[in-house]
Amino acid sequence: MAKAIMLQGTGSDVGKTVLVAGLCRAAKKRGLKVRPFKPQNMSNNAAVADIPGDSGGGEIGRAQWLQAIACGVAPTVHMNPVLLKPQTDVGAQVVVQGKVFGEARARDYQALKGRLMDAVLDSWAKVGEGADLVIVEGAGSPAEINLRSRDIANMGFATRAGVPVVLVGDIDRGGVIASVAGTHLLLPEEDRRMIVGYLINKFRGDVSLFDDGIEAIDTFTGWRCFGVVPWLKAAARLPSEDSVVLERLASGEKRALKIAVPVLSRIANFDDLDPLKAEPQVEVVFVPPGERLPEDAGLVVIPGSKSTIGDLLKFRENGWDRDLAAHRKRGGQIVGICGGFQMLGHIVRDPDGIEGSVTETQGLGLLDVETVMEPEKTVRNVSARSVPFDLPLDGYEIHLGRTTGPDTLRPSAVINGIDDGAVSADGKVLGTYMHGLFSADAFRAKFLESLGVKGGGIDYRAEVEGALDEIAAELETHLDCDTIFGLAC
Repeated sequence: MAKAIMLQGTGSDVGKTVLVAGLCRAAKKRGLKVRPFKPQNMSNNAAVADIPGDSGGGEIGRAQWLQAIACGVAPTVHMNPVLLKPQTDVGAQVVVQGKVFGEARARDYQALKGRLMDAVLDSWAKVGEGADLVIVEGAGSPAEINLRSRDIANMGFATRAGVPVVLVGDIDRGGVIASVAGTHLLLPEEDRRMIVGYLINKFRGDVSLFDDGIEAIDTFTGWRCFGVVPWLKAAARLPSEDSVVLERLASGEKRALKIAVPVLSRIANFDDLDPLKAEPQVEVVFVPPGERLPEDAGLVVIPGSKSTIGDLLKFRENGWDRDLAAHRKRGGQIVGICGGFQMLGHIVRDPDGIEGSVTETQGLGLLDVETVMEPEKTVRNVSARSVPFDLPLDGYEIHLGRTTGPDTLRPSAVINGIDDGAVSADGKVLGTYMHGLFSADAFRAKFLESLGVKGGGIDYRAEVEGALDEIAAELETHLDCDTIFGLAC
């Protein structure tokens, strides 16, 4: 079995995902065969990964997909054996080793965790095969002692697998001394023994100003400090893990083209927009509920959704349907991706109640199509070709439902010889089931040119690789990586 080290946080969103990705890249640069692992993830930003021994694909958190890139290896479903995809405020779809296991309400899921630990440990053994080092990412915080008895994501996993833990504190949110010392106070002795030290993340300014803070934490905990990581600017060039980041996104400077993206309640795979955000002449504005879609937007993109009908109902509650109709009347362009594509049709039906109790609702009526939800889920990586621009595309599909209607006779893409999506008669409204289409540099440049702005000149995948290299270099500078890797066992 490969040696391993685990990063757990004093809370959610402390930067574990980026730190694991950076450490994976740093280990790779040292010549180590390194792999990422996250026992349990909760996110609607999913990626398609290989299922060893199976010709099909399965779902994992997009964060582990990114970490696999940092390792220079193909992602597999075993890197994230349990993925929770929230569908309602109290329930989620449960994906186990890449495949849909079922749906569970929050309370029911707690009872289910014991059964899922077997899958976690099975995947854990498979990930370590042939590797020198596995870097594990926790979820939430080990100090959630109310959940400890059935935990599979933090100390429940670490103690079962015998993996040493580095605790991550986020100084940007404040109270980092209390959060680290408080974690030490709350943990039972068995869990406390697993922690070999801590690091401080997201520091702005003169790091030496925190020397007294390190001394205070040492007094309360006796834990060693592996270093203080500055604010990693390159992290902004990486795909985001989940929708938490959307709460903090602010519009950048005004540019030639404004793209408006309504923030759906169950928004999924919104990193589809990242390549557009990287374009110098493009301003991407994420519009939160309660705000109107900007009238000066040249393009509106309706992103993916884990709950198409539920988000369509919320879309109307926000008045975005009226804003979108006005945008269309002004001659604005519209793109719908996956669930967003389904919303653009006349009607969405869910006869089996897959998404919930509402089994039918009117769509936005901007494409002459309709969608019927079906139990069979499409999960696959694809190579395709854009029909309007006759250029190659590369992406993936994760969706339920079949969409038919006259506008599908004008497909937006051809995937494996099969037509996908739909385009309106005037070419102003486009729908597709394919995620990742804007990552194709030539297509993105031509698409933006059709909107009157110059695009291209950016190799998006090279941008991601460059960001990972920069983060790894920063971690080598500010962390005692030799000791961290040396403590893996």
